[in-house]
Amino acid sequence: MMRDAMKIGDQVFFYLSNCKTLGIVGLMEVVREGYPDHTAFDPQGKYFDPKSNPEAPRWYMVDVKYLRHTRRVISLAELKNYEVLENMPLVRKGNRLSIMPVNQEEWDYILRIEG
Repeated sequence: MMRDAMKIGDQVFFYLSNCKTLGIVGLMEVVREGYPDHTAFDPQGKYFDPKSNPEAPRWYMVDVKYLRHTRRVISLAELKNYEVLENMPLVRKGNRLSIMPVNQEEWDYILRIEG
């Protein structure tokens, strides 16, 4: 998805997943489209992947810029309560993706419930 789907100008939610209250805390914008994640090539690095190399990268990244914080944390528990969001990968059981698509209806709804 980072390599092929994310385009300059796309807006994305910033979601915290390693904290007490999981949820959306901000908005960002893609400013550079997908390119190989160079951290996977460093044998001394935390994210080294021996199966990835510059000629055949396995991992990609995008650059984003901060737009704003959400008016409040929109928690995962709250998002699970809305029927309109029931098909989002984020709220379905068993999904632990670090990035996932959000369709326009879901995006608009989340911004409306932001407060």
